[in-house]
Amino acid sequence: MVTEKIEATLEELFKDSKYDRLKMIKGAAKSILRSMEPLDFKDAYLSISKEQGQGLIKLITDNKLKRIVEFGTSFGISTLFLAQGVLETGGRIITIELIASKADKAIENFKRAGVSDLIDVRVGDAVETLKNHNDSIDLLLLDGWKDLYLSIFQMLESKFHANTFIYVDNAEMVEAKAFINVIRKNSKYQLEPQFGGKVVLISLKK
Repeated sequence: MVTEKIEATLEELFKDSKYDRLKMIKGAAKSILRSMEPLDFKDAYLSISKEQGQGLIKLITDNKLKRIVEFGTSFGISTLFLAQGVLETGGRIITIELIASKADKAIENFKRAGVSDLIDVRVGDAVETLKNHNDSIDLLLLDGWKDLYLSIFQMLESKFHANTFIYVDNAEMVEAKAFINVIRKNSKYQLEPQFGGKVVLISLKK
């Protein structure tokens, strides 16, 4: 059964990610004399938690979300949770990863989990790979480089509808806070902190 294959793959990936903190420290150390770059973290998962993953599945299934765009694939942990959701709703996922080596590993993980047919993996700068996106969006997951959150949000905003959700991970980080403060000033959106402020869920006011 596909769900069992997804869960088995996720278990392996979470086990492999247990040394992520050390990899993140090593990545951050490279940026002592310069600004941090995505490549500094090419070996780190930087993934959402299992609890967040279950929350995403519930968000998708409860609201019958089908058209999902994810900014920041990494090795595919969050994408696999999204896949569990769209298996029930009949949806599809577009996911974007800047670093080709990460995208390649994510694609392998999707094949192993039996969900490749649900996921369109795009490699490169999200601003470029999504600039011609024409379909409406039910869920936008922002979990990539924080400096780009606002640009991507604004670029895709015309594809939002009354029931669209924007899921902002790492909302407690400085760059993400700056993005959230901009959105908070727009009266048509409502913001709901989750997981102790690590996540902010944005939706249009009804």
